[in-house]
Amino acid sequence: MILKEALTNGINSLKSANIQAPVIEAGVILCHTLGCSRAYLYSHDDYELMIGEVEAYARMIDERVKGRPLQYITGSQEFMSLDFIVTPDVLIPRQDTEVLVEEVIHHVSSSRKDNPVILDIGTGSGSIAISLAHYINNCRVFAMDISKDALGVARINAQRCGVSERVVFITGNILKCPDSLESCLMPGNSGRSKDGPSFDVIVSNPPYIPTADIAGLELQVRDFEPHLALDGGIDGLEFYRSIVKAALDYVKPEGLIAFEVGVGQADDVAGLLEKGFQNIRIVKDLSGIDRVVTAVRIHF
Repeated sequence: MILKEALTNGINSLKSANIQAPVIEAGVILCHTLGCSRAYLYSHDDYELMIGEVEAYARMIDERVKGRPLQYITGSQEFMSLDFIVTPDVLIPRQDTEVLVEEVIHHVSSSRKDNPVILDIGTGSGSIAISLAHYINNCRVFAMDISKDALGVARINAQRCGVSERVVFITGNILKCPDSLESCLMPGNSGRSKDGPSFDVIVSNPPYIPTADIAGLELQVRDFEPHLALDGGIDGLEFYRSIVKAALDYVKPEGLIAFEVGVGQADDVAGLLEKGFQNIRIVKDLSGIDRVVTAVRIHF
């Protein structure tokens, strides 16, 4: 089978499955199969695929038809112009989350903080923590997650992006220890110094889907992405409450807390920050949806 025919077959299969961008996705899968660039597909459309390549391509197209996300098929996703490995152990990084990262970068830059210390709660693939370490000079980032498998993926990503020396990975559950975050942190890496809180920023894109709503999510999210990274409790706000409670003790005066939020949650999350924080802001994503909530810790 020649390349052009394989590509056409893939496009038609994805179209029949109502995949939204069949031409793009069939091309991405074929490039991944052949280890080639997009340009190669059009400059070598008469290339004769080997039997193993035909079989591998057909298998991956079939996985996509069944709903497996493209990023889990190719094993990668771009985020903040960096290339991240993704597996079913982690949530797929999304463009909306770049707004959250950009807000933190802007805050650190405008506040002119030297050697800022940042805590990322629920790091998953490490996309937020690693991007911050990459774009903020001399920062140190603590990346926390309940899933050891997710942290394994994040460690690989930190090495690939060249920031492993400035990111510390921590296994911990913020729901179980908001009153004593030290018990979630590795010895010697406490968020509190002898002089008080030592985090300049706490950032999080926590699970925020109400439990009852998970069954109604689109198939590729509901059946393939980790529910641990989706389920935000009865009202979707469980993690926000715990993180805000911890942040009262662990964010420096004038330090930042920054959240990604689900659709319709921005006002509720902003309300949680009214005690102990000021300059509460709601920031829209590129689609005009309230996506990020930030606030600054009041002096105490």
